[in-house]
Amino acid sequence: MSSHSQHSIISQSIAPFMLAICMALAPLLVPSLAQADEVAMAAQAPTVNINSADAETLAEGLVGVGMSRAEAIVRYREEFGPFFTADDLQQVKGIGPSVVEKNRERIRLE
Repeated sequence: MSSHSQHSIISQSIAPFMLAICMALAPLLVPSLAQADEVAMAAQAPTVNINSADAETLAEGLVGVGMSRAEAIVRYREEFGPFFTADDLQQVKGIGPSVVEKNRERIRLE
């Protein structure tokens, strides 16, 4: 058997194995389209200063925050003073960790 024939046989037996490895690792190496969309939207998203914005601006600029929650944010801020971290928003009734996470890139404090 020639060395070319041996190389061809080895290549044919390894190729399916290598293809299977590549396909198994692809999801780990390539971000999903949904993740890419989230990153793109976060980069384009306007920021909102949660310490000075009025309720309308908060409702328009924060995902998952309608007028009712936005008014609650303003009331809380008026009663207790400014927010020092994005996580402080969780002190407002109706604002949980998921709302904060969705808006972390949008939230400004100054």
